[in-house]
Parts: sequence; structure tokens; C-alpha cells
Amino acid sequence: MNRKLEVKDLITIGVYTAIYFVVFFMCGMLGYIPVFMLLIPFICPFVAGIPFMLYLTKVDRFGMVTITGLICGIMMFLTGMSWPPIFTGIGFGLLADFILKSGRYQSAGKTVLAYTVFSIWLMGAMLPLYFMRDSYFAAMIPTYGQEYVDILMAYTPAWSFYALTVTAALGGLFGALLGKSVLKKHFIRAGLV
Repeated sequence: MNRKLEVKDLITIGVYTAIYFVVFFMCGMLGYIPVFMLLIPFICPFVAGIPFMLYLTKVDRFGMVTITGLICGIMMFLTGMSWPPIFTGIGFGLLADFILKSGRYQSAGKTVLAYTVFSIWLMGAMLPLYFMRDSYFAAMIPTYGQEYVDILMAYTPAWSFYALTVTAALGGLFGALLGKSVLKKHFIRAGLV
């Protein structure tokens, strides 16, 4: 079987990435409330797990999830986030592609694991909050106001980055399980059960 990406694969990537990103982005709007910023790493992958798991029933070529990660990272950058999601999108997309390939694109367990790992890409958007803290918060003040920044700083001590990374993986895991159960007939048809 030819494993090179074809035009139909690129169309599949485009359609499902657009759906995933819209759902993901809408959930990310909760970040306008400071306390919900800490829930985004769980909520976004959890809710977006349904369309992404449907997408994974269509993935049968290496590189499809990596391209999705790249597109999502670029979209985050274009919508006002910083640049790290581009690289985390590529990195975790590549890891997910290797996981899917190791299951020959037919393993339900590897599909769940791939989405769990891929979901960590969103932590790229959180990197500046922890590792470029002063400039990140200074840039937020004109848009969000000092009160929002003070609350967010209080809720995000340095150790919370690691907790949020685990939370993102858990959001991905539970989102994958939710997506798999909601889309069970698609998994059966794709031979992933």
C-alpha cells in the first residue's frame, strides 16, 4: 500500500483540522476568566476529542497528525498567541504519528494514546506564561487589565506548569475515550475496535 500523502489526504487534514481547531478555540475562550485559564488544558482536549477521534478514523498515512499540529500552531500564532505552539504542535503531532504507525493505524488503544500525547501540544501556548513571565504579563496588561493579570499570576506558580501538562494529557485521554464511545460505529467501520 502506498503510504505517501495524496490530495485526498490533504483535504481530509484540512477539513478535520478546521473542525478540531474551531471546537478547541471556542473552548479556549474560557481563558478570558482567569480561574478558567487553569481548566483550559483539560477542557479543550476533552471537548475536541470527539471531532479529533473521528479524524483519527480517517488517518492512515504518516504525517497527517504532524501537519494538523503545525496548522494548529500556526493558527494559534495568527490569533494572537505566541510562537511556541508551532513547535509543540509539530513535536507532539510527530509523536502521535509514530504511535499511530506503531499500531498500523488499526489499534484502538494506540489511537487513544496518540490523541492523549497529541493533546499536550497546547502547552506551547502556556510556555510564555511560565518561561517568559515578566514580558508575557506586561504585554497582557493593556488588553486584559492589571486585575486580570494579578489574578492569573497568583493562580500560576511555577510548579503548576507541570500539573497543567499532566492535566492536558488527562483531558486528551478522557476526550479520546469520550470520542471513541460517541463515535463507536465509525470505529467499527474503520476496523479500530
